[in-house]
Amino acid sequence: MWQIFIGSIALSIIHALLPNHWLPLIAIGKTEVWSERETLSAALITALAHIASTIIIGIAVGFIGYKLSDAVGLVSSLIAPLVLILLGLSYIIIDLLHANRHEHEHLKVSKNKKSRIAILVSLSLAMFLSPCIELEAYYFQAGTLGWIGIMIVSIVYAIITPTLMVLLVFLGIRGLNKFNWHLLEQHMRKITGIILIALGLLAYIVH
Repeated sequence: MWQIFIGSIALSIIHALLPNHWLPLIAIGKTEVWSERETLSAALITALAHIASTIIIGIAVGFIGYKLSDAVGLVSSLIAPLVLILLGLSYIIIDLLHANRHEHEHLKVSKNKKSRIAILVSLSLAMFLSPCIELEAYYFQAGTLGWIGIMIVSIVYAIITPTLMVLLVFLGIRGLNKFNWHLLEQHMRKITGIILIALGLLAYIVH
């Protein structure tokens, strides 16, 4: 159970750190002359839209893992960890091949949408339609522990991701966005892949 909790924290933090999740909000807020409060509220709204779809799909994926775990003992001890390892390897391979770069571009908006409401609707819809895929795979692993595993992932993700996204927007507004986030973004898939593989291997060891 602890590995699910720790793994959820790690994936939630890594996911929230993606510059495409929060950095455009800083640029949009500055362009549209939003106040700090307006920009932070926009960050919270779009973050909630993003976690909503991730959790909805994640619960369904976790339920599948839960049902399969009841029917097949190999799911929790072999198949679920293998899913994490294979997904982690795919992230690393994609990163090494530099294919589909900037896949997580959730926050693109048209410049001709000037009203704040239109921008918020656009951003929220884009985020809602782009759930966190790596976390969905982890829901499958968590589902093998039953509903408590699913709830752990959901609660941790629902708390950490929006909190960190809003915090990063706040820090960015205050001038800390000069950090080389582009370099971090370039290696985000590799970092995510390593974490997923480590979590899969940990599941084998714990079992």
